[in-house]
Amino acid sequence: EVQFVESGGGLVQPGDFRRLSCTVSELNFGSYGMNWVRQTPGNERDFVAGIIGGSSTNYADSVKGRFTISRDDATNTVYLQMDSLKPEDTATYYCNAVTVTDGHYKNYWGQGTHVTVSS
Repeated sequence: EVQFVESGGGLVQPGDFRRLSCTVSELNFGSYGMNWVRQTPGNERDFVAGIIGGSSTNYADSVKGRFTISRDDATNTVYLQMDSLKPEDTATYYCNAVTVTDGHYKNYWGQGTHVTVSS
């Protein structure tokens, strides 16, 4: 069974920074694209950032220049460095692993970690 351990959420002041971590087990981590997705109450999940392989990254326009996604395949961990945080970044952040193997789409989700940006 694929297991996720997410951490790093909490209360942060506007303008401050936070780093989220997500370690995944029971998964061929290196073959998966990893994403961070966030959700606020009553809304759908929104893509934040994604990374494929070691260096191909993609970001939502709302976080470009402020957030950085990275991964360490040796420890099966993906990170989200969040700088210059804004109140509108308040959300539950989910780690997501996706791959296509032999034509089959596989998609796994972490349990989420909540970030509140408030003074």
